[in-house]
Amino acid sequence: MKANDLFENVTNDLVAAIESGAKDWKMPWHRLGTVGLPHSVDGRPYRGWNALVLSMVAADRGWSSTWATYRGWQRHDCQVRKGERGTQVVLWKPIENKTDGDDANVKRSMFARAFTVFAADQVDGGDRFAPSPDERPATERISEAERYFERVSAEVVTGGDQACYVPSLDQIRLPHVDQFDQAEHYYSTAAHEHAHWTGHASRLDRDLSGRFGDHAYGAEELVAELSAAFWCAQFGLEQATSRDHAAYLGDWLAILKSDTRALVTACSKAQHAVDFLNQQAGWTATATSADDQVA
Repeated sequence: MKANDLFENVTNDLVAAIESGAKDWKMPWHRLGTVGLPHSVDGRPYRGWNALVLSMVAADRGWSSTWATYRGWQRHDCQVRKGERGTQVVLWKPIENKTDGDDANVKRSMFARAFTVFAADQVDGGDRFAPSPDERPATERISEAERYFERVSAEVVTGGDQACYVPSLDQIRLPHVDQFDQAEHYYSTAAHEHAHWTGHASRLDRDLSGRFGDHAYGAEELVAELSAAFWCAQFGLEQATSRDHAAYLGDWLAILKSDTRALVTACSKAQHAVDFLNQQAGWTATATSADDQVA
């Protein structure tokens, strides 16, 4: 399958999943915290669009988060079981196109190539590479999340009953943690608002108006939602659902239905936001410490 066809198929599946969960304000990415971030059998992280796709597949089927190609598993003396169907992801490679053979005029772009991976659960011997479950109590993971945001050092005003980011003041506003039904929902909400904070002109300078036009506000909310999902997957925390989603569903569906590459862009922006926050917090996940070219 070509990459563009893959983008279209996954986007259509995501649209259907969003529409089916809309009345309960449950989005398909809300389960990422239960499966963690996907990584290759060699420990390399899958990022952005690939991370979203593989995490959703793993959550849907109750699989672990370790993946590899058919040959990748063979290199580790494992064998994909007969009849198993793989999941397609995308490898991004930089390419350069010279104009009129002039080295001074080089146009750089990224080329997407689809390839197939299999989860450890589909492989004989794959259980040896399944990640050990995080058996720390939730209180310990929550304490780690609290320290994380303290190190990010954004201006956070606590109080009131609304969570939001105020660009004009460069300020995050959050209700008290005890106003949430679960403490982990407070921190996933904090991750959402901190994602907005990363878009400030003094940081990532994220302006989506040129890419998404009238739907830029909704696209920014989608980026923040996906950022929170990736962040929750890092910490193994459940992502909060919000009735505020209803206000953005129309924009999200319009964006996804009109542009099959919109999800790729949103995931990329979300990954950059989480990378920025991780850098500010000095935080590195054990399973995602290596770099790779999979976006």
